[in-house]
Amino acid sequence: MPPNYSRKKKSRDPFFDDDSTKRRKVAKVAKVAADEDQDAEIDSGSDEDGFFDSKDEPELVEEVENADETRKRIAKDYLRKFQESARKEKELRDEDDDDEGSDEDDEGARDSIIAQRMIKEQQEESGRIRKAIASRVQLGGDGGFENLVKHKQCVTAVALSEDDLKGFSASKDGGIVQWDVESGKCERYKWPSDSVLKSHGLKAPQGSAKKQSRQMLTLAASSDGRYLATGGLDRHIHIWDTRTREHLQAFPGHRGPVSSLVFREGSTELFSGSFDRTVKIWNVEDRTYMNTLFGHQSEVLSIDCLRKERVLTAGRDRSMQLFKVHEESRLVFRAPASSLECCCFVNNDEFLSGSDDGSIELWGAVRKKPVHILKNAHALLTDSKKSDQKDSEILPNGNLENGYHHPENHHCSSVHSWVSAVTVCRNTDLAASGAGNGFVRLWAIENEAKNIKPLHNVPLDGFVNSLAFAKSARFLVAGVGQEPRLGRWGQIREARNGVSILPLKLS
Repeated sequence: MPPNYSRKKKSRDPFFDDDSTKRRKVAKVAKVAADEDQDAEIDSGSDEDGFFDSKDEPELVEEVENADETRKRIAKDYLRKFQESARKEKELRDEDDDDEGSDEDDEGARDSIIAQRMIKEQQEESGRIRKAIASRVQLGGDGGFENLVKHKQCVTAVALSEDDLKGFSASKDGGIVQWDVESGKCERYKWPSDSVLKSHGLKAPQGSAKKQSRQMLTLAASSDGRYLATGGLDRHIHIWDTRTREHLQAFPGHRGPVSSLVFREGSTELFSGSFDRTVKIWNVEDRTYMNTLFGHQSEVLSIDCLRKERVLTAGRDRSMQLFKVHEESRLVFRAPASSLECCCFVNNDEFLSGSDDGSIELWGAVRKKPVHILKNAHALLTDSKKSDQKDSEILPNGNLENGYHHPENHHCSSVHSWVSAVTVCRNTDLAASGAGNGFVRLWAIENEAKNIKPLHNVPLDGFVNSLAFAKSARFLVAGVGQEPRLGRWGQIREARNGVSILPLKLS
């Protein structure tokens, strides 16, 4: 660099300087002056003659709430609700008290009640503790199931919306029905044309498979109530809009029938299990495939997921597997039965399963074997009266083989006593199971004793292929058919293909 460079730069002719800075300054001064004049005109009310165009008039800017302000407002409303509830509870508690305390003591007591209640609710929502409601559950209505929705063929799956107002059911005839829980009013989903399905990558079935291509085996509803996912023998996953009942997307990828579907709570992440022994992960919002989970050596029959990225699966390889997606690991639980037909989460660390030997197993995440086995959970009654199955309580659970039966009332069938459906009311100790023996059973899952205690035995003819509890525990819905969900190795002709509902109430 020349030694006189800096000196020349300083003595450069200002004519050659960039005048953008000057122009900006001049424009800024002009804008300030114009704004002052406009303010003066507005204040003086000199626009009575409508001289100024509407574009020059000041626009009313609506304040938009940002994310932090929204969270703050929701938190205040939430806290206000608890404070009102605590205040009422305190007033009821102090009605018979003549000795009135100070306002500070009352306020401290209310704050303590609010804090305890909020901590308990947060623990219940996160699955750390369970609501003990099983002992208070009583059968509502006439004490039995009521027919709600009819289907032409066997119902294979049922699901409920997050608010418990709407339900969904699918059947072997390819019918997908959305219904109102209170009124039973039905709205059917219409299949798109073959050209639309082909545009989504769906391959047309050939030969005999064409007649069965629309048989539904499973469905799942997202937590936000926007999406419904269905799967069946056509090996594709179909995504529907629940608001318009329109077909949105068909996901190809599985090489066998899609047997099970579940959305992760609070998200649009979808998990699918198939007869091709894999579990696939999809993002329904973005319409994308994400990953495939391997591990099962035979067909995947059942799948469940809570809020965490943990997927519970059960299959015909006598195993139940817990996939920890984020950690890219899995736990394998070996069942004593020949096949596990269904499974579900009790909470993040406990699971429930039903098997084809008629038993129900309770599992813990720290043990590879069941914590408790309930044998003969759905033994077939031969007594024509089909009285309440209370005598099964005397059976020493865990020590019986499936072939054992009461000499007068019970016998076990390899088809009708298969436990085909299990479900748990979210974050509670209330569970239910179904089979083909003509009954749906309600259970209490005892936390301390690690035991399964029978509660109610409710008659229901047919194969119970799917069960779903309302989040509020106000009712239980069952998908029933004359045949099992995955085959035709049994038939109950007197059963009705459809959805039945069991009203419940808490004492």
